[in-house]
Amino acid sequence: MSLSINTNLGALNSSRYLSATTSDLGRSLERLSSGMRINSAKDDAAGLAISGRMTSQIRGLNQASRNASDGISMLQTADGALNSMTSAIQRIRELSVQAANSTNSLSDKKALQEEVNQLIQEIEKVSTTTTFNGDKIFDFSGSSVLGNSDQLAVMYGLQNGWLEDAESKIQQYFGISADGADMNIELTTFTDGAGGTAARVVGSIPGSYTGKATNVKLQIDMSDFTPPNLPDGGNAPFYNDRIIAHEMVHAVMYRSMNIGSMFDPAADQKWFMEGAAELIHGADERLQSSISSVGVGGVMARAATFGSAGAAWGGTSDDYSAAYSAVRYLHQVIKDNGGSGIKDVMVYLNQHQSATLSDAINAATGGLYANADAFNADFVAHGAAFIAGMNLTDTDTGAIGGANADGGAIQTATSVIPDTSSRSGTNPLSGFNEIWENISAAAAGNNKQLQVGANKADTLDVTLGAVNTAAMSIQNLDLVNNAGFATYMMDLALNHISEERSKIGAQLNRLESVITNNNISVESTVASRSRIQDADYAQETTSLTKAQILQQAATAVLAQANSSPQMLMALLK
Repeated sequence: MSLSINTNLGALNSSRYLSATTSDLGRSLERLSSGMRINSAKDDAAGLAISGRMTSQIRGLNQASRNASDGISMLQTADGALNSMTSAIQRIRELSVQAANSTNSLSDKKALQEEVNQLIQEIEKVSTTTTFNGDKIFDFSGSSVLGNSDQLAVMYGLQNGWLEDAESKIQQYFGISADGADMNIELTTFTDGAGGTAARVVGSIPGSYTGKATNVKLQIDMSDFTPPNLPDGGNAPFYNDRIIAHEMVHAVMYRSMNIGSMFDPAADQKWFMEGAAELIHGADERLQSSISSVGVGGVMARAATFGSAGAAWGGTSDDYSAAYSAVRYLHQVIKDNGGSGIKDVMVYLNQHQSATLSDAINAATGGLYANADAFNADFVAHGAAFIAGMNLTDTDTGAIGGANADGGAIQTATSVIPDTSSRSGTNPLSGFNEIWENISAAAAGNNKQLQVGANKADTLDVTLGAVNTAAMSIQNLDLVNNAGFATYMMDLALNHISEERSKIGAQLNRLESVITNNNISVESTVASRSRIQDADYAQETTSLTKAQILQQAATAVLAQANSSPQMLMALLK
């Protein structure tokens, strides 16, 4: 190894190590003083990028939790408003029940109505002015979400009297009941317009024309059921409850006997179905109108088309008059022969499920008529005289059990279907399982979008439905004339408010879950970021101590290296 003064390799080497050691010492001091493993991009470029994204996620989740908390506050405000509405509706219901009591005078009912009017105004005020942070909370569109007022009134009539009263009268005077099958009830609009078919019962008739009908539906034409003035509904003389009684005869016959045989085109017996349906509520008014229009001869001409020898059922008003007269005549013939009238025919058909109308007429008349055609022939021969003897000018409708048909009490257009119902609600019938059409409308609602996550798509829609008086169809309650309907509407309104509150409760619980989930995510992300970003003090203190010792050693060695050229001076002496 050569010796030189110009280049001190040992000093250069010692200086390099001292510089590296000093750098390590500085890095350890920086990490220990900041607590961070990554203080600049040069420390860990990838780690810095990852920890930066994690920081964004953490801060976004924390803000999302605050957003969810604001959403909870908004929903709590809405729930408080709905609670006050519930109290007002409960009070209105209480007043409507009070108004229904006949001990109240007209002035008493008007006083109750005044309080109801004030409560309705308060409900409207709460629903339209409740705000959170300056924004209105509830949707307050003018359309009803429960159904329009006419539909609701018809629904009320069906559920609180019309159906049950009709079924009760059919059971009493015809002796038949349905077998518990489903019956769909639909409020619709027929294509024939107002003044056409007001209601109808449809079903699937067996292809063999033997057996009961299936898929029974009661369809009501709202254009003919408006206005549905309660308790009878509609307009005189054929009030809605009389129309429903007519159709319920069809429905019960569909599910209590061999109805298929009456639809057999070889022996069309629909005249009996329609005549019996008219007899349950009486049709003297219709018969009188037909006589004024076409005369008794015209009515009897329609009767001549009944049965196997005639044409298919025509369905005109005169056809109904002829069918009603024929069944009234048959009713009287059976009674004159010691029977109970049409009830004997109905009971026979119910007890003998394979029997035809001819079988039943033969049995009920004690063999007087061999079949339905024999009866038709007799009625065509003697029906005009029978009709001439009917009292069509008094207030009795001619209904079975009434003054004209059976010598009973007078049954007027308003009393023929007695208001004696004891059941209410969605199952007023004992012989059918009613399936009601949903007449409620889907409200758009007031939608609030909450940002409940750290990313753009992490949103939650909170919808607050319409709860104003128009939406619940309670803005025009009349306790003076219709207290029962007011009670019905209050029940619907309470159900609607309860549904809205249940939605709010579910949304509150969901938002609380969102906050919990966000907090857990924040905790996990913070822990992950810590492993990447934070300094390990055990490791860094070890590195610091090592660097300090190496620095001291390097400094001492560098000093020795710097003095090594002085040894060469001895060679120059």
